[in-house]
Amino acid sequence: MRRALTAVLGAVSLLLAMLVAVALPASAAPSTLGEAAAAKGRVFGTAAAQGHMGESAYATTLDREFNQLTPENEMKWDTTEPSRDSFNFSAADQLVSHAQAQGMAIRGHTLVWHSQLPGWVSNISSRDDLLSVMRNHIAKEAGHFAGKVDYWDVVNEAYQDGSGARRDSVFQRVIGDSYIEEAFRAARQADPNAKLCYNDYNIDGQNAKSNAVYNMVQDFKARGVPIDCVGLQAHLTLGNVPSDMQANMQRFAALGVDVHITELDIRMNTPADSSKLATQANDYKKVVSACLAVSRCNVITVWGITDKYSWVPDTFPGEGAALLFDDNYNKKPAYDAVLTALGGSSDDGGGDDGGGDNGGGDGTVTCAYTRTAQWNNGFNGQVTITAGSASVSSWTVVMTMNSGQSIAALWNGTPSTSGNVVTVKPVGWNSTLAAGKSASFGFTASAPSGNVSNPSITCSAP
Repeated sequence: MRRALTAVLGAVSLLLAMLVAVALPASAAPSTLGEAAAAKGRVFGTAAAQGHMGESAYATTLDREFNQLTPENEMKWDTTEPSRDSFNFSAADQLVSHAQAQGMAIRGHTLVWHSQLPGWVSNISSRDDLLSVMRNHIAKEAGHFAGKVDYWDVVNEAYQDGSGARRDSVFQRVIGDSYIEEAFRAARQADPNAKLCYNDYNIDGQNAKSNAVYNMVQDFKARGVPIDCVGLQAHLTLGNVPSDMQANMQRFAALGVDVHITELDIRMNTPADSSKLATQANDYKKVVSACLAVSRCNVITVWGITDKYSWVPDTFPGEGAALLFDDNYNKKPAYDAVLTALGGSSDDGGGDDGGGDNGGGDGTVTCAYTRTAQWNNGFNGQVTITAGSASVSSWTVVMTMNSGQSIAALWNGTPSTSGNVVTVKPVGWNSTLAAGKSASFGFTASAPSGNVSNPSITCSAP
């Protein structure tokens, strides 16, 4: 009897194991930005506005794709303390509650900034009075959100472009050089657990401005001023990712601080086309890859969910299309480039996620590069474009050449060049590819300086 019971139990166990094996497929690659970033030990976030949260596609895309939220304007001084010692956190509280419900990290933006500052602050002329006001504002706001905010942009944009001198703000004029240190000390007192960051634009590569920030951070770390991270805003233009971005992040990390990409967008002259979108995808890939190469670069945040609400067109007329989702919440080539760089895989071929029309019904393509010959000052290469599970009516390849390289000849493709970016389209007869079928083009690269390293290559279909 016991032997029979053991046999039955063994058979049941085997059956359960088989059922589990059927029910639980092999682990798939992450299919959203937040999941893919988390698998790499990173956070991938976005700025969000409370005023758009009632739009279903907006909130749905936010919740599905991102695991960190930055309030766009709801935590800035003119919103939180419009008149002296009268605070209003209602809009920020709503965003924070939403983020907490979704398990998202929260970035506080920003405590001290020269812009979006109420007039009553700008009119203070007494050093002691302004210092007291600044400390009080930090104490009340950071104190209100203590235990909820993971990172604070304590001071924002305190340095000038070009020279790296201090910006002429009311804080700089009235309090003097010490105001940044005073702000960080007040923030640490108000919230001992949040990461405290300095945040600025045009410090993505090494230049006079980033050098000034570097020197400040180095000084703060040497003197025990509480600073935990540096935020590189990364508001970039098409084809202009700094070549030394990774090296710049690494030197900050070497000081003992984390590095965050805090406001990433890559704008272009509009309207967008397939060539610009392919270049943008390659640019986003460069930024994400640079961050992944630096162990202390652990946060990437894009400044907005959809092109529909981007700040860019209002600030830079004639420019836009800077984000990962278009006006209709469709995933752009840049989305797929970022997801792939993070080690993820799109579960829908980069298609429609907000109910919009993708147009054309084209599938996707992948591309592979092979070096076919090399000599001291040049090389030959071949790029093979392969359609996925559906046919495509055309394709675009973007090759970003390295320093000193240029295309001397190219065959079976139609090239156009802008700076070091070469965009290649079909010649006509090789434009349409059936599912799983391939086309190739070849080229000769001239490299007089001897730099024969491989170009960076991305591809897309309409």
